[in-house]
Amino acid sequence: MELTLISEQEYERIGAGDMSPEMAAQYLQEGSFRLRSFSEVLRSFYPEGDLQPRLITSFLDDNGDANPETVSRTVRNWLSDRSKPAKREDVFHIAFALGFSEEQANRLLGLCTDYSIHYRDGRDVVYAWFLRHGGSYCEARRFFDSLPPVPDVETDACKHMHLTHDLQNAFLQIHSEEELRSCYLANLERFGALHLRAYTYFCRYLDKLLHPVPAWTGMEEANYSVEAVMDLYFSMHMPSSRSRAGYSVVQRLIKRNWPNATALKNIRSHKADVPRKLLLLLYVITENAVDGEYRETDEDYMSARDRLDDHWWAINAILTDCGMPPLDPRNATDWLVLYAVTAAEESMSERMEQVIELLFSGDS
Repeated sequence: MELTLISEQEYERIGAGDMSPEMAAQYLQEGSFRLRSFSEVLRSFYPEGDLQPRLITSFLDDNGDANPETVSRTVRNWLSDRSKPAKREDVFHIAFALGFSEEQANRLLGLCTDYSIHYRDGRDVVYAWFLRHGGSYCEARRFFDSLPPVPDVETDACKHMHLTHDLQNAFLQIHSEEELRSCYLANLERFGALHLRAYTYFCRYLDKLLHPVPAWTGMEEANYSVEAVMDLYFSMHMPSSRSRAGYSVVQRLIKRNWPNATALKNIRSHKADVPRKLLLLLYVITENAVDGEYRETDEDYMSARDRLDDHWWAINAILTDCGMPPLDPRNATDWLVLYAVTAAEESMSERMEQVIELLFSGDS
């Protein structure tokens, strides 16, 4: 996977294997770590000097009742990295306004919302088609608004693991709005907002924690509740307070959306989607050892760089399969995950926990 120069430097820094947890926490906290910003990515896709006025004009023209002062302030905040778009609708709007490709919209969605274009989501698939064929935001929105709503029933993830890819391939064959409408209506019952592949991985990892001893071993060990799993594996010395006042940018990013028992239960019952951070944490906590297979990375002769390379490819394969953006060494959580997977003398989760404890020392 191709990395930019700064990202490659971060990768090499982690792969060198000479940073203690104290050094890692200090590096993340003291300002040397260069986070990737929303405005940086946006400007790399659109380097022209009229970025701000073009966005403001587009959002005002496409939303007749929008408040000019509010729109201007929102765009300024995005470009100064005081905030970034949290709504997928806004990200798509930006992509249309700046003439982005489907792939660029994918990158931007992943940066802002955890997931790239979701081809089982009715709005996403329509907007993607209009991006692919050079349509405008207003055309895409009018077309989508003319379609019937998707039934509020989620597909069984275990029975339809490849459904998203099947739908993506179906809509790639469409060349006119008439065909788009026909294909959409023909697949109406197959749409859904939640990501099936991510849910499958989530269940596999969580079941390993809830039932640590397989039944076929004949050994008896108590199964754990979701609350017990949270206490045993996810606490990691992360401050329990919801307040983020006084935290640095890196601290806020790592703490943001840290999972709790309620979130796990909602995801398990298929009421909420699987966050990218949770999937990464589950990989670290279980060390991806859910199938009993031999892994060379467990051997003592493997270097930190060897372990990093192996897990880099494994994690990115999972993220790509789930429709999530790949690992970014300039993302605070991703950097911490990459540092954790180089662990040799302790488990990955123990190494991560050590950094978190040092990073948030003094907080509760």
